[in-house]
Formats: sequence, structure tokens, C-alpha cells
Amino acid sequence: MYSVLKGASYILAHTPDMVIHNGTTQTTQRTIDPDSEYLKNLDKSLRSYDECKAYLPNQTYIGNITPDELAGYAQPWYQQKSDYIQREGRFGEIMPEDEFIGLIAICDVFDLVKLESQFAVSVKKKLETHSLIDPKFLSVFDKNFELSEINGFIADEHAEPLYYGGMIVGCIKAAHDIDHSLSAHVIFENLVSKASCVLSLLHLIDKNHIRKEEIEYVIECSEEACGDMNQRGGGNFAKAAAEIAGLVNATGSDVRGFCAGPTHALIHAAAMVKAGTFKHVIVAAGGSTAKLGMNGKDHAGKGIPILEDCVAGFAILVSANDGVSPEINTDIVGRHTVGTGSSPQNVISSLTASALEKAGLKMTDIDKYTVEMQNPDITKTAGAGNVPEANYKMIGALAAMRKEIEKSQLADFVSEHGMVGWAPTQGHIPSGVPYLGFARQELMDKKINRVMVIGKGSLFLGRMTNLFDGVSFILQQNSGAGQEETVSEDKIRKLIAASLKDFAKHLQEDEG
Repeated sequence: MYSVLKGASYILAHTPDMVIHNGTTQTTQRTIDPDSEYLKNLDKSLRSYDECKAYLPNQTYIGNITPDELAGYAQPWYQQKSDYIQREGRFGEIMPEDEFIGLIAICDVFDLVKLESQFAVSVKKKLETHSLIDPKFLSVFDKNFELSEINGFIADEHAEPLYYGGMIVGCIKAAHDIDHSLSAHVIFENLVSKASCVLSLLHLIDKNHIRKEEIEYVIECSEEACGDMNQRGGGNFAKAAAEIAGLVNATGSDVRGFCAGPTHALIHAAAMVKAGTFKHVIVAAGGSTAKLGMNGKDHAGKGIPILEDCVAGFAILVSANDGVSPEINTDIVGRHTVGTGSSPQNVISSLTASALEKAGLKMTDIDKYTVEMQNPDITKTAGAGNVPEANYKMIGALAAMRKEIEKSQLADFVSEHGMVGWAPTQGHIPSGVPYLGFARQELMDKKINRVMVIGKGSLFLGRMTNLFDGVSFILQQNSGAGQEETVSEDKIRKLIAASLKDFAKHLQEDEG
């Protein structure tokens, strides 16, 4: 009996100041040429929070617009006016930067985050009204500092500054004097990833009406690594985020695989649940500050807003079969093996056709393929083309080579089995998982039968191997095999009463 996809959440934190001060494109430029025109004019290319909320791909990410609806708008989407300006969506929210900095402070359990007093008071008032923030955490804002003290930490102790509205509003101190793995910059990156993961967990629990104590295991699958000089990537983001989210009965661990990490983690989760080891497992990830403004030079140089201005996160709940939710078919798993090779055809074939053929399925039997769902507004302007479309064309070309479609049907295949991209370019964030929230509903509504979730990764980035990576699995309509009849309390009473009545009757007959 397969495990099922029980729920999904997606969040964004709008962080324009982190684009300027923490994105690697900008920090590298500051090292190479601090007086460059790009850095001097960078703030002119940044969007306001309201502009960020009104951006159509962002509203798609949090669930207010479906991929089909997004496809109905002309590209580029940054030029389109939108009536969708909500902070909240069916899957999550778009949090403003000041509140996100406050959440970072909440996620700090080693007293490393120092906030300026007026900023701390302001953020506390805002987070007091946030329905998902436990009031017990708000006391962190009562321990605040004067700006002169914060500037001292930055100047004398190499603390990482925290900016809001172009002004220093706090800092994050190093966790060790000489350990580079615990430097202020690394602690900052890790706390940002943790905070965005925590927000994703809170929305998953809230929007899917899950009891926190039911969660038994969390798998975190971002592209960050926490540890000290003796174990630089030891972890554990999963348990750290679960602690703040209040998942008191959960344990967990981290899974890493570059962009393919989430798909690996979902297969792990599905196997754990199917084996009966755990009943409820969450796969979650926070975002990356390093990739903020990654293509900023291209965007600013062409006079468009810097679109990579959000830290993203997601959380997926995998549970025991309830007879209703879509099933994760772990009998059909695509694998890019060590011997697969690195040609695009071999990669795509190993993840799609090879797995489907073993199951007796054609490539046309998959209603939707969810691949690297990167936003083409970002990638096309940067010269990287339309990433999802390129993937769908390769999948369609493979189907044509296998004589499963005619070559003349390639465009129709891409349109029917593919989607436009809408996710931020934060590595693991767009890789397969952004569609799962929509896919769950479409499968439950019987609009589609099967979805193939594909994650691909570039392992050569770590300089340990030249290999690519990838895995895939099938999400399908529930067969109903796990559905149990629900019996009301009133029905139970009637059954008991009938049994007692029948028992009394038999006693009378025996006495007679």
C-alpha cells in the first residue's frame, strides 16, 4: 500500500536588502570592484514589497494563481498588471523583510542575533498579529541593543550586519572566534535557511489541519550545510526547524543532493511511510541568500527589476494511505546511475522512459511532468533560456524517438504534458516540487491520472565528481486501497445497544 501526498506549503520572504548585502553576485562584485556602476545603482532595480506581492509568478508559488492561469498572461510577467496582491495564499505567504528578520531572531537559540531597540519593538508588534507565531517566542524582542552597540559588534567582532530599508537594524555574531564554519556569515546563511524552513512547516501544519504531535520525522533537503570545523555538514537543519515549529514528537535528518535533493528526500519519506516505520513524515527546505540577485547584473543591465529578491521555502507531508490523497508510486522510480552518462538524452531517458517502460507505460501515459520549474522571466533575460520548456522539448523529443508520438506532435506534447515555470531560481526550490500542491488537488479532483516528479542535480559543483544526478517518481490517483470506513459515535452507540439487546434476548431464551 503506497504512501500518499497529504499536503504541501510554499512561502516567500521578500528580502531586497539581502540581495544587496548577501547575494554572492553582489558580494563578489563588491570584492572585485566596490565602485562599480552596478553596485552604485543597484537599489534602483529593487522592487517594493507591494510590487513583489503583485508579481504573477510569486502569487502562483503561494497558490493564488494556477499554472494554467499564469500561462494565460503574456510574458514577460514583470510587465503585467495584476489584481492578485494578497500576502496569503492557499499554500503559504509572502512575508516582508522586517518580519522575516524577526523570524530569524526567533530561530536563534544561541543568542547570536542582536536587534536594534526601535526595530525590535516594531517587529514584535507586527509578529504579535501573525497567527502562526507562538507568543512564547516574542520575548526574544525584549533583549535589544542600541545602534552603537551593534556597530561595535560589526566593527570589532566581524558580526554580519542586518539591513532593512538600507539601514543597519541588527547583526548576527560569529559563534566561534576562529572556526570558519561558525563565522558570522555562515551562521547568517544557516539561520535564513532555518527560518524559511520553519515558516514553511508552520503553513503546512496550519493549512492542512495537521496536529503537530502527529509528525514523527522531518527530512530537510536544502542546499545549505551546518556544522563546525570538525564536521562542516553534520546537520541537523531538520530537527532544528522542527523544534521551533513545535513538532515535539518528531526526529529527523538532512538529505543533500543539490537540485535533486527534494526528490531524493521525497522517495526516502515515501519508503519510510510505506514500510510502516513512521506514519507522518515531512520533507521541507528553506531558501538560500547566496542566490539572491544571482542574475542581477543581467536584469539591471537590461532595465528590468531584479527578480531574484525572495528567499523561498516549501514543506511536503507524506503520510500513510488514507484512501483519498494521491499515492507516491515507489515501484516506478527513475534513476540517473553512475553509468548513465552525462548526455542530455541519456539523462532524460534514465529519469523518464526507462522507468516507465519497466512499468509497461508510455511517455504519453503521464499527464504532467514537473521538472525544473524555473521562472522564464529570470532565466531568459539572463541568457539561460526557458528552462522548463527546454526540458519538456527533450522529453517530447524522446517520446518521438520511441515512436510514441509523431514528430509533428512535439509542440502539442509540450503544451499538454508541460507547464510554464514560476519558481524562484534557488537551486533545490524549483526542482520538481513547486507543482505538488496543485498536482495533489488536480489528482484528487480526477482531472489528471499521473504526474512524474523529476529532480536533477549538478554534482560537479562540489568538485568531488563530474557526474550529474537525478531521480524521479510517479504521483497517481489514489486507488482507494487504504480507505477505512469512518464510523460515527452515534452509530457505535446503536451497534452496542443492538448487541446488548441481542445478548439479553439470548439470556431470556436460555432461562426459558
